[in-house]
Amino acid sequence: MEGASVAEFSWISRSPLEHALVAGAYGARDVEPGISLTEVRNFDLIQIMARRGRWADLASAAKARFGVSVPDAPRVAQAEDATLIWSGPDQFLVLSKDGKHMDILSQAFSQSASLSDQSHARALISVSGAKARTMLAKLSSIDLHPHALPIGAAATTSMDHTSVTLWRGKDRTDGQAVFNLLVFATFAESLWHTMLDAAAEYRVDIGHSEEFA
Repeated sequence: MEGASVAEFSWISRSPLEHALVAGAYGARDVEPGISLTEVRNFDLIQIMARRGRWADLASAAKARFGVSVPDAPRVAQAEDATLIWSGPDQFLVLSKDGKHMDILSQAFSQSASLSDQSHARALISVSGAKARTMLAKLSSIDLHPHALPIGAAATTSMDHTSVTLWRGKDRTDGQAVFNLLVFATFAESLWHTMLDAAAEYRVDIGHSEEFA
């Protein structure tokens, strides 16, 4: 209709854990916290998948771009400005902070790979503490023993019927292991509550959301 106003929309990026994450202690009250749960926000995540028969070309281009060998097995590779995370045969994720990688990588890998921006499609959760392995073992069938999953090792697994990309980060200053979990945003709140339930007997320290470093 002539003269009718057009509705204006304001798109604001929100965390999928905005309502679920409540900082503070959770679970058992008579023990020291055994698990720390924290959401990491404001990261950029690009999925890179080699085109058929082009993995060698992709690996060569990635080495030239990042200065490290691309992970071709379940592990991560740490570059100066990004973390490369194996996510399946002939594919990996680029986790970074500056938000400039999509255009740059699209050019670098234009002939060898297909790229997908997953920055707002995933949630990143950090799990650590003396009981972190015990809690995660309730939800996943992979072997989390240090010999089976050393620092830098990665895996794609299922937790409570939810697909998760998991990798072990550097240990905390107190020597406790750190596990990083990437989960699809639509399932993040459900998995968060499942982890809280699984960890309640050990007491959980829920931290405020952290910015990706």
